[in-house]
Amino acid sequence: MENNKKVLALKYRPQIFEDLIGQDIIAETISNSIKAKKSPNAYLFTGIRGVGKTTIARIVAKALNCNNGIENLCKENMCENCSAISNSNHIDVLEMDAASKTGVDDVRDLIEFSRYGPTSARYKIFIVDEVHQMSKAAFNALLKTLEEPPEYLKFIFATTEIKKLPITVVSRCQRFDLSRVKSNELFEFIKKISKKENGKASDDALKLISKISEGSVRDALSLLDRALISLEKDSELDLAKAQKIFGCFDKSNLIELFKNIFMGEEKKVIDIYRSIYDQGIEPKVFLNDFLELLYYFKNISYLKIDSTNFTLNDAEFKSINDLANEISNETLLLFWQFTIKTLGEIEIVSNQNIAMEMFLIRLIHLKGISSFKSENFDDNKLGKDYLSKELDNKNNDDILFDIKNKTVGQIKNIVQEKKQTEKPISESSNQTKLVIENFEDLISLCASKKEIKLKHELETNINLVSFEKNRIEISFNDRLDKEFIKNLSTKLFEWTNDRWIISLSQKSGEPSKKEKEIILKNKLLETVKNGNIYKKVLEVFPDAELIDVEKNLDSNDD
Repeated sequence: MENNKKVLALKYRPQIFEDLIGQDIIAETISNSIKAKKSPNAYLFTGIRGVGKTTIARIVAKALNCNNGIENLCKENMCENCSAISNSNHIDVLEMDAASKTGVDDVRDLIEFSRYGPTSARYKIFIVDEVHQMSKAAFNALLKTLEEPPEYLKFIFATTEIKKLPITVVSRCQRFDLSRVKSNELFEFIKKISKKENGKASDDALKLISKISEGSVRDALSLLDRALISLEKDSELDLAKAQKIFGCFDKSNLIELFKNIFMGEEKKVIDIYRSIYDQGIEPKVFLNDFLELLYYFKNISYLKIDSTNFTLNDAEFKSINDLANEISNETLLLFWQFTIKTLGEIEIVSNQNIAMEMFLIRLIHLKGISSFKSENFDDNKLGKDYLSKELDNKNNDDILFDIKNKTVGQIKNIVQEKKQTEKPISESSNQTKLVIENFEDLISLCASKKEIKLKHELETNINLVSFEKNRIEISFNDRLDKEFIKNLSTKLFEWTNDRWIISLSQKSGEPSKKEKEIILKNKLLETVKNGNIYKKVLEVFPDAELIDVEKNLDSNDD
């Protein structure tokens, strides 16, 4: 295949350490170790897809075997070894895909092959890609050779799943973690490639490609290749075309939708969403971008335009910055929770598009009702009929606040709403107080209230020291749940409308209810064992053992 017919990811594949982008420290470390003739027995490269794991493996193989030495490593006019390694047909450099050769027999063949020295190169090198796919038996067969290989043998492993590798293998390798390539570096790289290919692309379009590729050089080049191929002669790839090609949508549409949610413009919100959906945007992608926008609204004051990973342009950054000052943090956090919840819900809905529209409508009405409550709600009128009547009488413009003149998103969270409604109930003079006279009453009340966990703790882990009105003193117990005192105090206040003091004491306290039952049971067993009936049983059945005793409540006998 001619070089100019290759896809961009292969055509511009780095050939020497200097060609690598985003991995400067790793390249320098490896280069220095080879120059000092202190290269390890095995290299292990790990990182996400497309950051250069296999590429660096080949460069290392060339650096170890180049006829010109590492100082003059071949780039264009390659020596025999470098040319063969670049084309993956060198007899002494074996590239193996562990995804297709996972068994122990494959590794045995590899070990057998390693017994013979290199034919034409300085080192015999095994490059194993996706090494985490090898079986456990295959790893075990490789361990000894990996730890003490012949002087002429080098291993180079590459994986995207470092956690799946046995620690015994990782410890025998020199590990290098390849990081995602920074957006700025990736942008400059694909901009240079675009010019070399005589492609016309705007900076905004290239920034979008950098963002979508998520730090993967191969993904960025593949996306650029796809975009340039789709262009007609002499036409330019602008942001709008790039968004259409890659299935993205303009963030300004999402910002406008967000603004209309807070203005209560339901029709406009649905229209904007439908226009986004008509572009082919999946609901899951929309929700993730919605979450991203919520993040920027919350943290825009701490960010700079160049730190948003090319997600926002200058105009979008300014729009969010202006609008963020009018939105409360409570609103944003509540919207975040609703969006996360919806992400899980759409997986079980057959028509995800309808679920998305209902999600947006819920946000509008949630904001509207909460804002109404915070300004116009009368604590003395708690009935649903009153609330419905007030909502009917109010104009929507009164309920849904004006974004220009009022603080946006005065939404109260669940805890605040709970406190607001609980206070008048707890102070009501008509509330009937529950009376707890003793410890047994407390256990019975927990049972009736279905507080099973509290009941279990009271019966099992509580050694009571004293029980008085609104005061309980218990002995310290390591087995006691850490939240027990807090939970019991809360429930007692809820049930009795009185504050209870629950204190821990160094005194031993009386046995717990369960301990008392065990002591009583043991006494009963001893009594029966000393009785004549049990002795007579042992005479007939010498191996008999008394395990439990039950009283017959229907019997009239003593």
